[in-house]
Amino acid sequence: MPKYVIEREIPGAGKLSPAELHGISQKSCGVLSAMGPQIQWVESYVTDDKIYCIYIAPNETMVREHARLGGFPANRVSEVKSVINPTTAE
Repeated sequence: MPKYVIEREIPGAGKLSPAELHGISQKSCGVLSAMGPQIQWVESYVTDDKIYCIYIAPNETMVREHARLGGFPANRVSEVKSVINPTTAE
């Protein structure tokens, strides 16, 4: 199943409180539950003004539908073509 990186532009994201992040996570999980098991949230990385999310889904359309239903921005959705790490160099 394809993996996607979603770039969400959220000014001040790095200043969101733990309670705010908890609420966002709950909203996302609720939408995912309603959409069914084909789409999965793996993890997200919060920076100063963006959140980068990793999702597994059959297609980009489903990723964008999750964003629409949850009210989340999805400024850029990119399909992961390869994954590399330090062991790739061995």
